[in-house]
Amino acid sequence: MKRIAPALAALVLSALPAAAHYPFCTCAAQGGKITCQGGFSDGTGAEGVKLDVISYDEEVLVPAKFDASSKVDFPKPEGEFYILFDAGPGHVVEVDWQDVEGLNP
Repeated sequence: MKRIAPALAALVLSALPAAAHYPFCTCAAQGGKITCQGGFSDGTGAEGVKLDVISYDEEVLVPAKFDASSKVDFPKPEGEFYILFDAGPGHVVEVDWQDVEGLNP
């Protein structure tokens, strides 16, 4: 019985990486606005998760959070910017303005 507990603990710990989920954020421009869709690889949505649009000078241009459908809409900022989806340590995604579908660099 004493050998079963450490073996069981090792088995449980080895299964933890398989349960990991990774964030994603895709953004597309249309008609002067940008829409971003966020979520996690396990199918979990991003409702309430922070998304900021930030200038290259590190000024927050648009502070936002994902809505109930895990989307954020905002007007296209002037100049260069990036989009930061921040769900906490290890769950951060940056989308550069050049990677937004529909924007031509």
